[in-house]
Amino acid sequence: LFKGKKLPEDPGADTVDFPKRTTPAKGYELLFQPEVVRIYISLLKESKTPAILEASAGAIQNLCAGSWTYGRCIRSALRQEKGLSAIADLLTHDSERVVKAASGALRNLAVDLRNKELIGKHAIPNLVKNLPGGQQTPAKNLSEDTVVSLLSTINEVIVDNLEAAKKLRETQGIEKLVLINKSGNRSEREVRAAALVLQTVWGYKELRKPLEKEGWKKSDFQVNLSNASRTQGGNSFDDSTL
Repeated sequence: LFKGKKLPEDPGADTVDFPKRTTPAKGYELLFQPEVVRIYISLLKESKTPAILEASAGAIQNLCAGSWTYGRCIRSALRQEKGLSAIADLLTHDSERVVKAASGALRNLAVDLRNKELIGKHAIPNLVKNLPGGQQTPAKNLSEDTVVSLLSTINEVIVDNLEAAKKLRETQGIEKLVLINKSGNRSEREVRAAALVLQTVWGYKELRKPLEKEGWKKSDFQVNLSNASRTQGGNSFDDSTL
């Protein structure tokens, strides 16, 4: 699929080749051809209509689910076409449906290791801002489904990505995660999703001393996950559709 070296510091070598076709695309195949993917990206960048933004991000989310050939190509194409930042920007949108669709798209895009690095650098602050709690005014009252989606995306991004975990700590993400777990007014799904993120953070030995210096204790990161399904990133695609 890829030509050249896959080094994060060498963007010039980042070339993706969609499979060569011997016959014209037809039927559902039209949905994932390179020229159509560029239309999705263009809509994400240019449209001001919430329904179009939601649908475009949802299309990207669905096409990037799973480890199929076109999914891998589209994850790379989004990076090449500067689509990652456009989707990350949607996390600040006034429409909750747009925020949720953007979160789902980013989660699946982050399965690509180079996308994961970029999303960790640029999208973690906006992901954290959408979480309940903290000093934000006015507070966002997002639904359980949206909060769980945001938490799942954060976990996908920080798994095997120490720099993203550091960014989470720097943007007051730990405070919000612990609050979700201990406030007593969040749903079981939200608590479970937040707990997985906290466990991922504590898994980085490099972060433990800095966290303890800030006053956090090991117990803050050990949440009772009775009957919780442990989806620790790595191809844990969000296969939900809109």
